[in-house]
Amino acid sequence: MSEAILLVGGQGTRLRPLTDSMPKPLLPLAGIACTTHQLLKAKAAGVTRVVLATSYLADVFEAQYGAGEELGLELVYAVEKEPLGTGGAIANAGQFLNGNGPVLIFNGDVISNHSLEDQYRVHEESGAIATLHLTPVEDARAYGCVPLDEKGRVTAFLEKMDNPVTNLINAGCYLFDRSVIEGIGLNTVISVEREIFPELVKRHVQGYISNEYWIDLGTPEAFTRASADIISGRAFSPALGQLNLEFLADGADVAPGAAITGGTFLDKGVKIDAGALVHHSVVLADTYVGESAKVENSFVGRGVRIGAGVRLKNVAIGDGVVLSEGVEVPEGARISA
Repeated sequence: MSEAILLVGGQGTRLRPLTDSMPKPLLPLAGIACTTHQLLKAKAAGVTRVVLATSYLADVFEAQYGAGEELGLELVYAVEKEPLGTGGAIANAGQFLNGNGPVLIFNGDVISNHSLEDQYRVHEESGAIATLHLTPVEDARAYGCVPLDEKGRVTAFLEKMDNPVTNLINAGCYLFDRSVIEGIGLNTVISVEREIFPELVKRHVQGYISNEYWIDLGTPEAFTRASADIISGRAFSPALGQLNLEFLADGADVAPGAAITGGTFLDKGVKIDAGALVHHSVVLADTYVGESAKVENSFVGRGVRIGAGVRLKNVAIGDGVVLSEGVEVPEGARISA
């Protein structure tokens, strides 16, 4: 397992306004881009070369990572001129593979503590052409589910249903034999989940079940939660280790009497006035939080001004927004400049 494809081409529409100027895989978790966490996890499992399948704001990835020298990886970029779906993105990226053996394929909007090494072992021992990371969830009705037989082979890929036959869902990390990738048509819009997997089941797709930490970063709330989970030590990342901190600050200015709690991250240049509370939130660079303001479970962009006494809960705020003293912000609001 020396090569991998990282799917980072999505537009992140559910994350707007946070993704108006930045792809969601580059949004920070505990102050470090989500993609960095993922690349270092792959590296720790023995991956040395990663093809990044990009589309939306593609040039931003190469500007940030270059050829991967700083991470100790070889990075290659496969840019889609038009979005091709997950299957089309894999086929496009497959042109840049040059090794042998199974290929790790993982989604750019998932953080997981499962063992890539164990998943690889299951793939090799089972003789499958594809092995999927599956995770159990409390309520699978919001997801398609993936039933297995008594030997752990995938028997079907089922769409969302009111009474799921299993609580196991596709967790977005796969090992593919190269023949699978070579069999996907180039320049074709195709979904790996809806069109490719159901065909592969007719051959042999193995399930790898893990109960370790897993989160889909599809919403601002999920990004905020994942960032706090890394800081508090609930989730692990090779980029930071196991932190177990109440909060993490990168050059922030926090006044006496302000309270920063719940795995909050404060970026450089952030200023928090006296009496303010920032709980379980992400606050990006050069943002100001006024006296006695309260920010809870929220993701706040760069250069935001939050006036004295303003209350924010479960809010996502884009860069440059100004919220004056006395303004009322509904819970769950999405605010852009």
